Amino acid sequence: MIKDKIVFISGASSGIGEATARRFAKEGAILLLCARNIVKLNELKKELEETYNGRVYTYELDVRDKQAIDALFDSIPDELKNIDILVNNAGLAQGLEKVQDGDVDEFDVVIDTNIKGLLYLTRKVVPTMVKNQRGHVINLGSLAGVAAYPGGAVYCATKAAVKFISDGLRMDIVETPIRVTNIQPGLVETNFSVVRFRGDVEKAAKVYEGIKPLTAEDIADIILYTASVPEHVQICEVTVTATHQATGGIVYKK
Repeated sequence: MIKDKIVFISGASSGIGEATARRFAKEGAILLLCARNIVKLNELKKELEETYNGRVYTYELDVRDKQAIDALFDSIPDELKNIDILVNNAGLAQGLEKVQDGDVDEFDVVIDTNIKGLLYLTRKVVPTMVKNQRGHVINLGSLAGVAAYPGGAVYCATKAAVKFISDGLRMDIVETPIRVTNIQPGLVETNFSVVRFRGDVEKAAKVYEGIKPLTAEDIADIILYTASVPEHVQICEVTVTATHQATGGIVYKK
C-alpha cells in the first residue's frame, strides 16, 4: 500500500522525522526529505538507499522561508510533484519561561516554524492532491495542543493551532478522498528538549528521568499505520502518551 508512494517529510534529519523516513523507506516509498541540517539529511539518504535500495531526495529547507519553499518545489522533477503523503513534522520549542519573561524573538521562531511553516507546505502540496483526487496530510501536533502547561504557553498555542488547522483542512476537503491526520504525542525522547533548553543536554535529560518515555520509533509506527489503513478509513486524530503520563503536566516518575 505504501510502496512507490511519494512521501514528503519535513524536519527529517532527526527525531520523529528521521524515524518516519526509515519506516517509509522500509515499505518502499519514494522519499522527499527536507530539513535545515543538510549534512545529516544526506547521511540518512545514503543509509536508506544502501539499506533499502530506494529513492531518496534531500533538500535543505527552513520551513519558515516561503521563498525557499517555492524554490524547492520548482526544483522537484515533475514526476515527483504528485506527492501522496505529506508529513508536516518540522517543529520546535524554545525556552520554558513564563510569557512575561519570554524572548519575543523566540516566540517568532516557534510560531513561524510550527504554524506558518506547516501552512506554507500544506498550501503548496494540497492543491495537487485535490487535482489528483488522492493524498494524505499527516500533521505532528502534541499533547501540548490539548491542554497548556506552565512555561509552555506559546508552544502549546502553536500545537493547538495544528489541531485546528487539521480539523479545518479536513472540512475544506471533505468532498475529496484526501485524508487528514493529527498526531498528538506526549513525552517523546528525542532532541526536542535539547533544542528547547538551547543545547543544555543535562537539563534536557532530566525531563525524561524516572519515566520510560515514548520513542521517535513509536510515533513513526503510528504515522505509518495511519497512512496504511484502507482508503475509506480516515484516522482523524491520535493522542498518545507514555503509560505513566496522563496530561502534559501530570506525570508519574519513579
